[in-house]
Parts: sequence; C-alpha cells; structure tokens
Amino acid sequence: MIAMGMFLTALALLLVGIPVAFVFGGVALMFAFFIPEIGLEVFNLLPFRIFGIMSNATLMAVPLFIAMGLVMEKSEMAEKLLVSMSRALRSVRGGLAISVVLVGALLAASTGIVSASVVMLSVIALPLMLNAGYNKGLAAGTVAASGTLGQIIPPSIILIILGDVMSVSVGELFMGAVLPGILLVGLYITYIITISFLKPSMAPSSDEIEPITLFELLRSIVPPLLLMVAVLGSIFAGIASPTESAAFGVVGALILSASNKTLDFAMVRYAMLETVKLSGMIFMILIGATAFSLVFNELGGTDMVLEFFSEDIGNVWVFIGVSMLAIFILGFFIDFIEISFIIVPILVPVMDAFGIDPVWFAVLIAMNLQASFLTPPFGLALFFLKGAAQKSITTMQIYKGIIPFIGLQILALGLVILFPDLVFAFL
Repeated sequence: MIAMGMFLTALALLLVGIPVAFVFGGVALMFAFFIPEIGLEVFNLLPFRIFGIMSNATLMAVPLFIAMGLVMEKSEMAEKLLVSMSRALRSVRGGLAISVVLVGALLAASTGIVSASVVMLSVIALPLMLNAGYNKGLAAGTVAASGTLGQIIPPSIILIILGDVMSVSVGELFMGAVLPGILLVGLYITYIITISFLKPSMAPSSDEIEPITLFELLRSIVPPLLLMVAVLGSIFAGIASPTESAAFGVVGALILSASNKTLDFAMVRYAMLETVKLSGMIFMILIGATAFSLVFNELGGTDMVLEFFSEDIGNVWVFIGVSMLAIFILGFFIDFIEISFIIVPILVPVMDAFGIDPVWFAVLIAMNLQASFLTPPFGLALFFLKGAAQKSITTMQIYKGIIPFIGLQILALGLVILFPDLVFAFL
C-alpha cells in the first residue's frame, strides 16, 4: 500500500505541473526519509546507477540523433521535400495531404524528433493546405499525425530509451518498428484517399500547382533518403551500432546542410545548444526516475505488480490489454518520457514472467506512446501545431481533426497485437 501511495503521489504531482525530474527525485527522498525501514541509506547505490547511465554506450545515441534531427530541421530540406511531393501529386484529390504524410515519414526516418517534425510541417504544410481549400480539421489532423511518425519510425528517440529501460537491442527495436511504421503511414494515406472520395470538398485537388520533372523530384528526395538508408542500413546490416550510426548521421546531416548552402555558425550553434538542452532534460528525468525506482522497489512495488498480474490474474492477454490501456490513458496527462521511465520498468518483470517477447512488447509501447502526442488536453503535438498556426485555426478544430488519426493509431496497435509477425519480419 505504501508503494501504491508513492506511485499515486508522483502521478498527482506530475498532473499539478511540477517538473518531472524533481517529482521523481523529491518523492523518492520524501518516502525514504519518512519510512524508517527504508532510510536514506537506500541512495548509497544511486552514484553507481548514475555512473552506469553516464557510461551507457546505447544512451549516447540519444544526443547524437537529436543533433542530427536539429541540423536537418534547419537545412530547409523539409520545405523542398513538401513542395516537390505536392507538385508530383498535384492532380490527385487529397494529394497535398498525402504528400504531407509521406514527407512526415521521410522526416521521421531522417530525424526521429517529433517536436521538430510537427513544427516544420505546421509552418510549411498547414498554410499550403488551408490556401488550397482543405478542411481545417483534416489539415490539422494530417499535420499533427504526420509529425508524430518519428515516435515509431526509426531512428526514434523513444525506441532508444525503451531499449535501455527494457534491456533490449536498439538495433532489433529499429528493425521491429519498420513494418508497423509503414502500416501506420498506409492507414493515414488510406483514410485521406477515402475521405477525399466521400467528401471531395474536404480535400480538393491542386491542378493549379506547377508540375514537376522527374529530375527535380529525385533531387529533393534522394539526399535525405540516402542519409536514412546509410544510418538505418548500417544498423540493420550489423555494420555499425546505433550510437556509431547516429554519429555518422550527424556528419551526414552537416554535409547535406552544406550542400544545401544552409550550413553556418549560427545554425551549428543552435543545433548544439538545443541538443544540450533536450539531452539534459532527458537524462535529468532518467536520474530522478532511477532514484524513484530504488525506493519503489525497496517498498516492494514491483513485486506487488508482478504478483497481481502473474498470480491473481494469470492471463497474458489481460496483462497486455490492461498495460496498453493504462499507458494510453496516462498519455492524456503525462509525457512519454515519464511513462517510459516509471511505468515501463514496473511492467518489465511481468512481461518476463509471462514470457512475452520484449521486442514486440516494446514496439507496442512505442506505438501506444505515439498517441500521447495527439491526445488532448496535453498532447504536445497539438501545442506545437497551435503555436505555429496561431489564429489560422482554432483549438477545437485541431481536436476534431485529430480524432480519426488517434483511431487509426489504435487500429494499427490492434493489428500489431493480432499479427506479431509485423514486428518479427526483419528480425
């Protein structure tokens, strides 16, 4: 009961809006101090845990992939990609929305940073769609959902974090997430084509857009595609580790930026400073979560959860259903990083007890966490979209437009649960 009280206290403080790292560390200190059986001596192990985090080669990929994404964000390639794709699909009804999904997928495979992708697409694609006469809800939903594809399509930051938390090979997670990511892209495009056919006024064609030659199209698509193939291909082929590929990706992004004539000191300075900020935030949360888990485990919290699912319930599908539902609901209120560092470690022992494949389970969690970017009231993608769109679209129009895409994400999650081979195809 004390362990449950500790978990609920942390959750309540998160909902109030207190910074995550301070919540985890503060709750751990409070419960250790006021419970004599635990005592502050439990933190004697904390320095060793922190040193393990600092020397973890897998986690080194996080700042490197962030840096690669930020350089790509400032290279203006996203704008060229979107314009080229929209010109290529100019005569297709809903072609502009389809091009936004395809560009979102390419950005996801090139950067892996959701916030950068959503902001870029909001600034570039949303005005184009609104000027072309698209329904505001459909335009907002397409932009927000496409921008969050970086959550599941490798190289995804959340997959790296889950790989470390669940002690799973990040390379295997990347390979396992490829087909589910393609499935989600396919569902988005199918929905856009269907809604364009049923309600033509929502997604008009754009015949007035200037056509594009094959050479122009290839010139805008091939560079980021080559970077994606080089980074992910080296991991899948076993030539390089995710960390080594991430380092190569940074160099590749800088080369592409130089070829695009956008590489300068100001851009590099911006990318490096933002990388330090984002990486610092993630690792501070990880250290706070480590302190929290030390006390939580000492109180028997993990054993309680393990006993409840493996003995009291004893059904693997009930466990999967309850865990997916809990993660989905928590995604309405707290960020994917908190869920990864607090909820997932509690589920891992139960996963092991049931003999569930960790790669498959990690991909399910990543797909579920993607919805946390879109679910109101605290979906980060919605905030990024509204901030970029300003007065051109209302918050309610964004909420209405995103509902079908949340449904498609749940459908994709269900298909991956029913057909695990979608994850194991490349393993």
